[in-house]
Amino acid sequence: MSTLQSYGWTAHFMNHRSNEGLDTARVLSIQGFKHHLITEEGYVEAELSGALLNRCELEDYPKVGDWVLVKRYDEEGIIIDTLPRINELSRKAPGSVSSRQVLAANIDVAFIVQGLDRDFNLMRLQRYLQQIMQCHIQPVVILNKADLVPDPETYRQQVAELGYDCPVILTSALDEAQQKEWAGYLLPQHTYILLGSSGVGKSTLLNSLLGHKLQEEGATSVANNKGRHTTTARQLVLLPNGSMIIDVPGMREFGVTAAEGNDAVVHPQIEALAPLCRFSNCSHQHEPGCAVIKAVRNETLPELVYRSYLKLLREQYHFQTSEADRRRNEKQFAKIGKQVSKHRKDSKY
Repeated sequence: MSTLQSYGWTAHFMNHRSNEGLDTARVLSIQGFKHHLITEEGYVEAELSGALLNRCELEDYPKVGDWVLVKRYDEEGIIIDTLPRINELSRKAPGSVSSRQVLAANIDVAFIVQGLDRDFNLMRLQRYLQQIMQCHIQPVVILNKADLVPDPETYRQQVAELGYDCPVILTSALDEAQQKEWAGYLLPQHTYILLGSSGVGKSTLLNSLLGHKLQEEGATSVANNKGRHTTTARQLVLLPNGSMIIDVPGMREFGVTAAEGNDAVVHPQIEALAPLCRFSNCSHQHEPGCAVIKAVRNETLPELVYRSYLKLLREQYHFQTSEADRRRNEKQFAKIGKQVSKHRKDSKY
């Protein structure tokens, strides 16, 4: 097996590779302007070409997990282009501005890690599940620190009641025997990503898989029981069994975006009930004959799930409208810039 194949090179990317004069590489990490790549010949540091910087939007710049075309200069290189992605994991960028932040690309499975020592939060988990499924990535929920609660199975049941079709794994990062269950999901030549808040045990889980410490394991604050950042940058790591995993710094915010072509929150339980509504365009908020509202009243649909669904729907609508305004303003500024440039050229004599 070639080096590129071991890092996930498939026919999809081969079919989109057209320039034979450039080397193919996968982005392992990004630190400032430096992109750390793996090529068929080994590791290379590279920067983005000026043409790529000028023609691409920020979210289209190469991210960890991307496949790129690079022009080599000894041990360094220039990234000329990015190959089309199979998918990309994004979130609303932190802060008040509605823009999309791409975290990583070309991912098979996303592991959502929550700790059962106060980090467990169903509404936050539903936000992760919504965004990950919207990005066309298979989610797997890992409930870590199961040894710290008297009845961990009740937490698994609560996640199952959310209605998402995904595995839910109870484990303890400190128990080697329990590691085997979720490690069994890791297949060679597949790419995974670890997501969750600081202090949930992501670095401990990753170190256990590697068999050595890639990241130092951070302490948890006694004052608020919140973890401290141990991972400082996203990086793709090849595991001993041939699978790859992307470790991501803990995130306090994981806002939803609007997937292209989607105008509604994806939720399996809501979608199952929607065909039973009186109106085909029912918003499930106030219409008569709404099967979703009826299910909430009959307690066959948990009220927590419904309230979270409405909140995500509002967030998605706000993101869509704000993003549309931002793009409209950018186009207007670009138009003004062209008019100013034309005026300057016409004024020369």
